[in-house]
Amino acid sequence: VPKKCQKAREHFGTVRTQMESLKTKFSTDQYYRFHEHWRFVLQRLVFLAAFVVYLESETLVTREAVAEILGIEADRERGFHLDIEDYLSGVLTLASELARLAVNSVTAGDYSRPLRISTFINELDSGFRLLNLKNDSLRKRYDGLKYDVKKIEEVVYDVSIRGLNKEATVGGVGEK
Repeated sequence: VPKKCQKAREHFGTVRTQMESLKTKFSTDQYYRFHEHWRFVLQRLVFLAAFVVYLESETLVTREAVAEILGIEADRERGFHLDIEDYLSGVLTLASELARLAVNSVTAGDYSRPLRISTFINELDSGFRLLNLKNDSLRKRYDGLKYDVKKIEEVVYDVSIRGLNKEATVGGVGEK
């Protein structure tokens, strides 16, 4: 995993170069006029950066750190920036991928990872519940997080019930 993360970080150098080129094509006040052209790509890049950081440290990457990785600004006033909704959408994509990773980890014999993923996703879910999301695409993506939480809880429950991990057996069965 560390080697793959290092290789991914090297690719972010190319992303920074491309972002530098994109920044020169539009004036600062035209950002939202053309935002739809790069919105999906930015969300995907946020996911990739968040996934790499998660695999390295099992923590959530900050918006500022993602902006630095991508070579763009975090603050709107400073020019071509990472919009907060793009950041949040990328983080929600991370949650879906971690649900898949929980299942695949058990298949690979790593029975403690789903428990760590569960803790992380539950904290993420708690944070999203604090937001007042309107009925838009971000809200729909957040609704998908509930299914990811459930999927991970089922994995942790299965690992616990089968006694495959002592740590999961001690604390995992009754927690939700």
